[in-house]
Amino acid sequence: MQSDASTIDVSPQTARPQTSSPRTVPGPPVNVLSLLSFLLFGSPQDLLGFYMNATQEYGDIVSFGGTSAWATYFVSHPDYVKHILQDNNHNYGKKNWLNDMIKPLAGEGLLTSEGDGWRRRRKLAQPAFHRERIAAFATGMTNTTTTMLERWEPVVGQQQPQQSQRQQQSIDIVHEMQRLTLGIVSTALFSIDISGDSDEMGSALNDIFAYFNHRSRTPLSLPASIPTRRNRRFKHAVQRLDAITYQVIEEHRQSETKSDDLLSMLLEARDEETGEGLSNIQLRDEVGTFLAAGHETTAMTLSWTWYMLSKHPAVEHKLHAELTEVLSGRLPTAADIPQLRYTRMVIQEVMRLYPAAWAMTRGIVEDDEIGGYPIKAGAIMILSPYVTHRHPDFWDNPEGFDPERFTPERIAERPRYAYFPFGGGPRQCIGNEFALMEAQLIVAMVAQRYRLDLIPGQKIEPDPIFTLRPKTAVRFALHAR
Repeated sequence: MQSDASTIDVSPQTARPQTSSPRTVPGPPVNVLSLLSFLLFGSPQDLLGFYMNATQEYGDIVSFGGTSAWATYFVSHPDYVKHILQDNNHNYGKKNWLNDMIKPLAGEGLLTSEGDGWRRRRKLAQPAFHRERIAAFATGMTNTTTTMLERWEPVVGQQQPQQSQRQQQSIDIVHEMQRLTLGIVSTALFSIDISGDSDEMGSALNDIFAYFNHRSRTPLSLPASIPTRRNRRFKHAVQRLDAITYQVIEEHRQSETKSDDLLSMLLEARDEETGEGLSNIQLRDEVGTFLAAGHETTAMTLSWTWYMLSKHPAVEHKLHAELTEVLSGRLPTAADIPQLRYTRMVIQEVMRLYPAAWAMTRGIVEDDEIGGYPIKAGAIMILSPYVTHRHPDFWDNPEGFDPERFTPERIAERPRYAYFPFGGGPRQCIGNEFALMEAQLIVAMVAQRYRLDLIPGQKIEPDPIFTLRPKTAVRFALHAR
């Protein structure tokens, strides 16, 4: 039976039972030519601009495709997001053709599963992300970051004052952050450092995300079973990731050192009814999900953080002042996290402008009503933190970079779902606090030791594929502080 919450009007002004006739969801006109164009050529290349423009033209709820088989709804108002992710979340599931595309990567793991299967997986993984356990990960995070900073020293040593920035040695910050976060997540959750596989994993993920990008934008793409060049490359990339994942599982099984990490919990888990443990494929789904998604999202957040700090010296100066006051040059610990308030606000503002999970999709289970509009079962619902985080009704100067938006007082003034970089409701990202602590520690350590200057002449643009990545490498010159 459908929840009562699914029949209310969650418009910005009120939430009351509907008595008037439902209206038609606004959206671009649908005709034979527009539908044929979509099927043949797919969605626009500038997806971020497309969704931003649609919201500006049609409002907080938009329908693409009308009542066709390809019908899709897009919502941007925080109240509507709350209705979908929290109030009536049971009516908006993971089952839809867009999410099904990622199953070769994530299988039936925590990211894609539903119902009782998802609840069992969440229950198994939850203890690894309790607040006390997360605090215990801090030392491993700082040790791995120290190793990276020491590896950077020769690059700084080769830079001479008389050299121009173009002549100086530089680093690709995206590559460096991917390598760092892969080392952290593999050590913290699986007690194995596979940062040496970061190039292989990064290359495989690039191929996989390019495939997802193409399939999501071009509905009539040939199925994965057809051995086209793109499909073969995708399957090979998944196989490369599987090899790394199974290596992690096997090494952990053979290790003589006992640990209480996430993988140990998964290996020891037993079904309450049958007493059986997880199969290799089930383990692969969970480990692969955490390895791929867990390091990629934080790496992108950190990459955009260094980019934004380089463009806003006043913010960088205030960040340095906090680090000097709180840390005075020493390594940060978990106990310092509550005092690194401005550091956290910087990261939160970066995630507002460049949320790694820039869009989320849900399959609509039963007919619903949002804002007085009828929502049809079987269609896809799209939410975009990127767009909602720029909603002018809730964010002054939406494109501006202002970490002060995240003081406790200003947070309290906004609706809860005006900001949702980690999703929300029962399926909010299980590793959100892990990721925030990791990012705070890394930013604090790097900013204490080095100043990162963006090499001039680069055109840095976001690329909305699986995560919101920069389209190209982002190169910085390093200067000791």
